[in-house]
Formats: sequence, C-alpha cells, structure tokens
Amino acid sequence: MEIAGAVLDVDGTLVRGDDPIAGAPAGVERLHEAGIETRFVSNNPTKPPAAYVDRLGAAGYDVSAEDVITAGSVTTAYLDEHHADDTLYCIGESGLVDQFTDAGLTTTTDTDEADALVVSIDREFGYDDMAAAMWALERDIPFIGTDPDVVIPTPDRDQPGSGAVIRSIAAVTGREPDVVLGKPSQPAVEMVRARLGVPPASCLVVGDRLDTDIAFGERAGMTTVLVRSGIADEDAVAESDVKPDHVVDHLGQIDRVLG
Repeated sequence: MEIAGAVLDVDGTLVRGDDPIAGAPAGVERLHEAGIETRFVSNNPTKPPAAYVDRLGAAGYDVSAEDVITAGSVTTAYLDEHHADDTLYCIGESGLVDQFTDAGLTTTTDTDEADALVVSIDREFGYDDMAAAMWALERDIPFIGTDPDVVIPTPDRDQPGSGAVIRSIAAVTGREPDVVLGKPSQPAVEMVRARLGVPPASCLVVGDRLDTDIAFGERAGMTTVLVRSGIADEDAVAESDVKPDHVVDHLGQIDRVLG
C-alpha cells in the first residue's frame, strides 16, 4: 500500500495541552520526508484554523492555516450551507461564536428569536443554559452539535467536552440532535477529502479516539491508525466495535505502518 496522504488528530495525538507528545514531532517529520500530504483535523470547536498555526508552531510543528480543519470550521461551513439565513442560538464559547460572526452568520441571545440551536463545549455551562435550550427546542427548531467528544484530554486530567453538553441537553429535552458535526460526521469527511485531494485508499487517519478518529477513517475509506498516547487504551480497543487497522504507542512509530 502506497500512502500519499495523512489525516492527523491534534489533542492526544500531537499535543497534550500545549506540549508535544513524545515521539509525535518525529512522526510528523517522517511523513513530510516521505512526501505525504498532511492535514491536521481537530474536534476542538473553540479555535479557528489560524489559531493552530501558533499553538502547534510553539510545540514544534510547522503548520499553515490551510492545513487545519476543526469542528468549528466544519460547523461553520455546514451552517453557511444549510442555515445561512437563520438566526442561531449558541450554547458554546466565544471562540465558536466569533467564527460564526466572521462567516457572516447571525446569532442571538434570545431563544424566541432562534431558528436553530447550536450546542458545543462551554466551560461555563449551567442551569440557565439548560433551561434556555429547553425553551428553544420547545419550538421544534433544528438542534445541531459541533462535535461528539464527551471527554477531552488536557495536561492534568481529562475533562468534559462538547458531547457532554450535547448529551445533557438531549436528556433533559428528550430530543436527539439533528446532526453532530466534527469527526466522524459525513460533512467532516467531505471537507477533509476536498482539502487533502488524495484518494481515500491512499490515506492514513491517525488519532487517539476510536469513536471519532478511527470511526472517521472507516467512514472515509482510509487506513486507520490508533495511537495510545491519548484517550483510548487496549481495553477500549477490546471492548469497541470500531477496530483500527493498526495500533502504535505514539506517532513516532508511524514507520511500522509505512513500512
């Protein structure tokens, strides 16, 4: 199998917090030396691609904004295509709302004005937000999630992510989201395929999560590589219906896949 493209997860694969994961910089360099087109795909919805240039650059990775796709950029593109004329009520952090505003989308803080509800990670999420989501969905408007990550890796310990907020709202309203974006959603697959420009059968997907990274690779028709430097471990692999094609300790072992 000749590999021409690689889709790399960020948190838990390249970095934990702002620090590079051991072996990962060497793995990225190996991909570059092999002439493999590389894209960096994160389920973090709070930062636009441009923010990753500085973040990953500080960790030792040479990245351009055009090489980065995030749950925020997938969600923004989806909303621009399907809800461009709608007014959005957002439960999420300012970094996400700024991406919507920059794209010309309209947001509101009044649930009665909302044409759609967008839910994401919000470290200040509380009772009032839960009530607002209930009131908005009483009007049977679309319910959109930015990404499914229930837990996210941070430097000290794992923390709740967008999926935790989305699930809590789904539980209290008795309604599942109409769509959850980011990996492994079909809109994310389509955006990555377009940006990479390489046949899926010649691509790797490398990440630390079975339910997002590896599931994304399966949906995209790409070869999947699980790194045990983040969320998933051997027990998770054994218990999951989603099985990676390869398992390595960290990205620095990518030669075991490239051959």
